[in-house]
Amino acid sequence: MTLLLNLLWFFFGGGLVAGFIWVCLGFLLGVTVVGIPFAFAAFRIAGFAAWPFGRTLVDARTLGEEPVIGTGFANLLWIILAGLWLWIAHVVAGIGYCLTIIGIPFGFAHFRLAAISFAPLGKRVVFVD
Repeated sequence: MTLLLNLLWFFFGGGLVAGFIWVCLGFLLGVTVVGIPFAFAAFRIAGFAAWPFGRTLVDARTLGEEPVIGTGFANLLWIILAGLWLWIAHVVAGIGYCLTIIGIPFGFAHFRLAAISFAPLGKRVVFVD
């Protein structure tokens, strides 16, 4: 079922577009030295944006990784520079998909992406068992 939802999401739910936008954002951020940590986070989330079903994002500390100094401040910069706009786009798309019964799972996937748009640094993608 997860494979079917991911395929439908990728081609009809916005996964192709969302993944492409996150990859483009990653390349744009990777051009500057300051943006390289943001680029790594954007590339990580691009894969999640393209195939969100059966996976979830968790804080890296729950996986036993040490927090990087300044992650909170970096996430604050992210919200100001990119997070707000990504959040708006995913919320609008989520509301649009939730207007139809068939689109409700896709709307919820957009809402999950909206939530991660605010603080992508320090997150890891894990499979849901």
